[in-house]
Amino acid sequence: MTILRGWRYNVFIGGLVGVIALTLYPIAIEPMLNSEKYKKIQERNRRGIKQEDVQPGNMKVWSDPFGRK
Repeated sequence: MTILRGWRYNVFIGGLVGVIALTLYPIAIEPMLNSEKYKKIQERNRRGIKQEDVQPGNMKVWSDPFGRK
């Protein structure tokens, strides 16, 4: 097994971090930065659903207790 030393080690670690970052970007980072697209998709998917009808256990629909708008 080859032991990585010096610049080869740095290139290996940098490449590993880069691959992980490229993998995580479309999954975690992009949806947080551009949430408008996902809000529209969610709105379209929930269009015909009445929240009061699907609420489990006759619980009331969630509302913000602090009254934020």
